[in-house]
Amino acid sequence: QVQLVESGGGLVRPGGSLTLSCTASGKISTFYAINWYREARVLVAQITYGGTTYYEDSVKGRFTIYRDNAKNTVYLQMNNLKPEDTDVYYCNADDVVTEGDDIPYDYWGQGTQVTVSS
Repeated sequence: QVQLVESGGGLVRPGGSLTLSCTASGKISTFYAINWYREARVLVAQITYGGTTYYEDSVKGRFTIYRDNAKNTVYLQMNNLKPEDTDVYYCNADDVVTEGDDIPYDYWGQGTQVTVSS
């Protein structure tokens, strides 16, 4: 069993920054990707097991996804935030295989609210 715990959301003024964290618990052998989605299941950013990253066009140059393997944590650094970035952000682990199991599963965090407002 894998659990994803998110943190880092909050209220910030336009132009400000936030860093979201997604920490995974459980004995993970491998996975396809860790993703950050918005409420409407819009993929915002992705980092694959091999380290390849993807960004949705509206966040390119402003958001950075990276991970700390020692902490089992993926981060989403959000800079130059805009009011249109306001949403609930969800962490997703795609095709996770845990130790002793051959079947991949998807897991979701509980979501964290990001509000950008003056």
